[in-house]
Amino acid sequence: MVDSTEVVTRISIDQKEMRSAFLGGFAGQMVSGIIWLISAGISVVVTPNLGMVVLFFGCMGIFPLTQLTLKLIGRSAKVNKENGLWALGSQIAFTVPLNFLLVGAIILFKPEWFYPAAMIIVGTHYLPFITLYGMRMFAILSAILILGGIYFALYGPQLFSLGGWFTGIALIIFALIGRTFVLNEEKDGMSQVGGH
Repeated sequence: MVDSTEVVTRISIDQKEMRSAFLGGFAGQMVSGIIWLISAGISVVVTPNLGMVVLFFGCMGIFPLTQLTLKLIGRSAKVNKENGLWALGSQIAFTVPLNFLLVGAIILFKPEWFYPAAMIIVGTHYLPFITLYGMRMFAILSAILILGGIYFALYGPQLFSLGGWFTGIALIIFALIGRTFVLNEEKDGMSQVGGH
């Protein structure tokens, strides 16, 4: 029989390792936020179609760019083989590009829904991050993106790039929040070790 306390402890340890290795999602959200802002900018300066293409293909580069960013800032960007959450993270990474097929179908009928639809997809993709990292901030980010996408699609001003700007800024803000949380957690852990 499996001891539930051991399971909870194991999950908690795995979550902490994920938070530390990926700095609370900092690099992935920062890279993603920058891609969203570039896409929105291109949709204004060049054409909305090119902005859509940039976001679609940019999303495919998020994972390798995240790994590179983490290594550049001195994070391991990997966890122990025993970490049961690694597989969840890998599975989550594939949800956005696959769900972008739905965005493609939507824009055939309503091109102005591109960013709102993408916001909903990215927002729902962040829901499992609550478990992956053990951080409730992802519930807030998810709600902001999903509700923002619904609002922009149904009631927002008819400004094509608005959802792109909104999402890019939100992702960067939450990247910084996650980074701060993990650095404080690590600092507290070091001070506790030093205090013994």
